[in-house]
Amino acid sequence: MVRTENPYRRAIAAARPALGGVIALSAILNVLMLTGSIYMLQVYDRVLPGGSVPTLVVLFAIVIVLFAFLGFYDFLRARVLSRVALQIDDRLSGSAFRTWLRTGLPGDSRSADAQVMQDLDTIRGFLSGPVVAAMADVLFVPLFLAVLFLVHPWLGLLTIAGACIGGVLALINRAMTRGALAQSARLHIAERNFTDRSRRNAEAIEAMGMHGSVTAHWHGLRRAALAQSQAGSDPSEALAATSRAFRMLLQSAILTMGALLVIRGEISGGMIIASSVLSGRALAPVDQLIGQWRATGRAAAAHKRLLGTFDTLVPDPKRISLPDLTGQITVTGLTKLGSSQPGKEPAKILSDISFSLESGDALGVVGNSASGKSTLARLLVGAGQGDSGEIRLDGATLDQWHPEKLGRQIGYLPQSLEMLPGTIRDNIARFDPEAKDAAVIEAATLTGIHDMILKLPDGYGTRLGDPQTPPVLSGGQMQRLGLARAIYGMPRLVVLDEPNANLDRAGDAALTRTIKALRAAGSSLIIMAHRPSVLAAVNKLMVLDAGHVKAFGDSATLLSEGYEFGGTADPEPLSFPKATPHLVRSRESDLTSKSSRPVRAAAGPETPAAHMPSVIKLAGPASRRRQT
Repeated sequence: MVRTENPYRRAIAAARPALGGVIALSAILNVLMLTGSIYMLQVYDRVLPGGSVPTLVVLFAIVIVLFAFLGFYDFLRARVLSRVALQIDDRLSGSAFRTWLRTGLPGDSRSADAQVMQDLDTIRGFLSGPVVAAMADVLFVPLFLAVLFLVHPWLGLLTIAGACIGGVLALINRAMTRGALAQSARLHIAERNFTDRSRRNAEAIEAMGMHGSVTAHWHGLRRAALAQSQAGSDPSEALAATSRAFRMLLQSAILTMGALLVIRGEISGGMIIASSVLSGRALAPVDQLIGQWRATGRAAAAHKRLLGTFDTLVPDPKRISLPDLTGQITVTGLTKLGSSQPGKEPAKILSDISFSLESGDALGVVGNSASGKSTLARLLVGAGQGDSGEIRLDGATLDQWHPEKLGRQIGYLPQSLEMLPGTIRDNIARFDPEAKDAAVIEAATLTGIHDMILKLPDGYGTRLGDPQTPPVLSGGQMQRLGLARAIYGMPRLVVLDEPNANLDRAGDAALTRTIKALRAAGSSLIIMAHRPSVLAAVNKLMVLDAGHVKAFGDSATLLSEGYEFGGTADPEPLSFPKATPHLVRSRESDLTSKSSRPVRAAAGPETPAAHMPSVIKLAGPASRRRQT
């Protein structure tokens, strides 16, 4: 697989000059942090023995100025780090969001990519937090050690010994918490996923009395995640407390050794306090890193996952700008496999699907439940990839089209419909910032929901998906709103997955009018259907059975033969008239035959109602209504 340059690596590389500036600021800060020690040394060794008040005032004025600069540079370093974090987030957030969205596609197995947004938040928080500043300060620990060696070598050696012990504690902390932190992250992902899905299914959970068992299951997931997190934090907390206690003990040891050296006449009295402050400052970054080891571990794991996620991104190929879509579609040998299990061949969801449509055609796809209709719909609009075969629009495969340009010319109504948080206008217009009001109203009018929208309190400005407000639309109204979004801009290819599942008679009539209008405009439609009312507006029909095409041809001919599309109270296999073998077409003859020209709404009447059988038994469970 050809890979593009990792955008995460590019973002980190672009931030290196700023991080170099952080190190330079840290150098100035650490020099200024010597101010307190030098001031103490001068007060104890010069001011107090001489009793000079003017000297004390001048020294204190100098200290004020130096600490003012220290505060300014500390603020400047924090500001640079926060800007670096925001810059990296701005460079990656778009790609990260698109990657995260793709993990929601059915059949997507990239579970690690599902945490890409949280990982990006973790990295941003880590860079703008205190840990990176402590890492920069660690580089200047030798500065404080050098000053201690100038005071007396024993003091320097004692501080180095303390720093080594602190480093050993940090390594032990890392070794003891690495596995627990990784397992805790996986458990927290599972718990968040269950939480989100439970909230989306709150209506069913409450209606069927599942809240107790669902809450118990969630509680078990949460307890496991928190227990694993605590298992990793226990040794970290213990080692952090040990490190802090040891640092205080080391300061006392420095004072003791300093007093011994004063008694022996090797250093002055003021050097005792200065040495204690210097040793504490030398070990402070190490102690801070140990205390923040959990945050460092989470950031390291997020960094590794982001590298892996962005390493797998396929480069966006340079595509020629193809002409606008006309609606001609050809599917050849399309096969889609299910999930594989060890030792077993993956089942075929779709097997060798082939058909072609011209501009203005409307294809109805019928079949039993689990016959592959929804999978076919997703593949046709590019929401998934087949394992073999190809889909061509106007002669070009899907990967030859620019995704955004192609997407604006495709309409799709999924079987499971959910609107995004925003206004009705935003949802119909697909959140296009350049959408025209006239186009939004045209789509709503064509689907028959314009008047219904105007009756809402805020009209087209009514917000959907807001957790603070109850739903304002019924299931049927939401489906018609989804249909308006699908046909916004009069796309040249429209795929509808059971568009009338929640519609009443008025909705069915509006759907039929919409299909006729799209066909008259030259759009091609593919409609996955269980209910027969939608078949009156199509001119071609396909029967799917267990992922295979059992029949494909003119809808009037198929329906006039009295087809039964399977599924009764006692499920029976699909039945086909023995006298019409020509209706079951091979792939080659279907793609080459010119005998059946596309039927356009403007060119002649639709399939007459007389051709509809009196009863069409559609695929589905026994509880599905029979339409007459």
